[in-house]
Amino acid sequence: MMVHSVYSDRDVFLRELISNGADACEKLRFEAITRPELLGEDAKPRITISADPDNKQLAVEDNGIGMGREEMAEALGTIARSGTRAFIERVEADKATEDSQLIGQFGVGFYSAFMVADHVDVIS
Repeated sequence: MMVHSVYSDRDVFLRELISNGADACEKLRFEAITRPELLGEDAKPRITISADPDNKQLAVEDNGIGMGREEMAEALGTIARSGTRAFIERVEADKATEDSQLIGQFGVGFYSAFMVADHVDVIS
């Protein structure tokens, strides 16, 4: 798998999933500049990591922008297709990149989870 050639340290998956969560929070913050109703009641950016050792499960949750069904299929269904990259391109077209601090731009970070897991659920 391509992920193994990109990452030599199996533990990098956690950093990558946190990075994805940070990107989702940043996208929400940016979009909420013009659409404050997107923030709802839980406006403070949050990434939560919880472990269930008995079931050998790890959850990384955020309260960022989320993805619709189509975006999820497009972004997660094709390796190296980064939703962050598409977002940056859209923002650059609008000449507003100075206010956006996005991390993950290569699209393989999510796939690093498969270095340590046989099954990955994405809920949005």
